[in-house]
Amino acid sequence: MPTPISANNGLAELLGTVAALREHCPWMGALTHESLVEYLIEEAYEVVDSIEAGDSLDRDHELRGELGDVLLQVVLHARLAEERGSFDFEDVAREINAKMVRRNQHVFKADGSLQDSFPASVEEIIIKWDAAKRAEKPERKDPFEGIPPHLPALAAAQTSLDRAARAGLPVETRTRAAGVVLPVIPDSEEELGALLLAVVAGAREQGLDAERALRAAVRSFQNTQARPS
Repeated sequence: MPTPISANNGLAELLGTVAALREHCPWMGALTHESLVEYLIEEAYEVVDSIEAGDSLDRDHELRGELGDVLLQVVLHARLAEERGSFDFEDVAREINAKMVRRNQHVFKADGSLQDSFPASVEEIIIKWDAAKRAEKPERKDPFEGIPPHLPALAAAQTSLDRAARAGLPVETRTRAAGVVLPVIPDSEEELGALLLAVVAGAREQGLDAERALRAAVRSFQNTQARPS
């Protein structure tokens, strides 16, 4: 039986539908966490595509559908766990809600009620967020710990640089010290995209793999920052 959630709402209907499909559809019944991985990644990228398509009613309609596809992946994974008696969808929802309250101490008190006042700047919010994360896992010293190893190289580079900067590490100085010559960075994302594409095109002409090269550079950067000289 599906997890009991308040009746007559869309989420309850979805949970019931997935439970029935798991029981009566051979294809759906054969799914595993491992076999679902490719679909989760694909659906996440389709959400990105719909967001970047531009601001229009058609985009909103498509985005609604793509978000539903991602939600289905979450429901399926939760259902698989529920069937083996591990956790269910409500457990997932409660845990992420508790995490949001715990991590956002600039908005919530420990009991989930609102604070009496709120920070005025994003910088202050980031400081409080990072402090809450450190309090949760005081044993975590490496600023790059927790970055998914399978992130695309460009996303991994962006995240690693963000983490280093927020940890107070001298990102720009360390990058130059590593012998990297920084090009003139364009003022717009459109021009930046063209520059990145040109770099990839040049790498391709020389038989180099830009993704692999950047992934190796990110690993080297992380190792250097984690063990400063």
